[in-house]
Amino acid sequence: MTNETKAATDVTGSPYIGVTRAHARTRNGDSELSAASVTPSAQAKSILALDLGTTTGWALRGFDGLITSGTASFKPGRYDGGGMRYLRFTNWVTEIDRLSGPIEAIYFEEVRRHLGTDAAHIYGGLMASLTSWAELRGVPYQGVPVGTIKRHATGKGNAPKEAMIAAAQSRGYSPKDDNEADAIAILHWALETQGGVA
Repeated sequence: MTNETKAATDVTGSPYIGVTRAHARTRNGDSELSAASVTPSAQAKSILALDLGTTTGWALRGFDGLITSGTASFKPGRYDGGGMRYLRFTNWVTEIDRLSGPIEAIYFEEVRRHLGTDAAHIYGGLMASLTSWAELRGVPYQGVPVGTIKRHATGKGNAPKEAMIAAAQSRGYSPKDDNEADAIAILHWALETQGGVA
């Protein structure tokens, strides 16, 4: 194995998945531990939180307690067919599961109203791809209403994007945009309310 190859693998030797941007920190947020020094917890489950869209925000709490987040773009290329966006998304979720999983639960932002028809179609396609992926593998999934996420993160159910970014920053994250901030908020909602049960 060359040094170049080592640089492109994680601590277990598995190759990293390509993402637009990622931010990692330990679960309690106070520690400066690297990913290699985090001790796995017997009770921790891999949980994936998603803000679905052309630029999908994601946050993952791994079985080791490490939280990573970022964004992934599913913008189709000029010569791509209509289904390529969804095929790439499904392959991306499969890679997340393979490299960081197994994913034991998925939470996503449940949007009931879109400002544009295209956004509604893209969201519906991504949600259908995600839920069918989860059904096929027996992974539980849950949509979380937008107002619930915003209220949990900021105290206001109609908080603007800037407030969501500020809420993520107050938890010690550096989100690239509101998509990543929303995914972080969804993940913390799921962890702190045990999926809305507590």
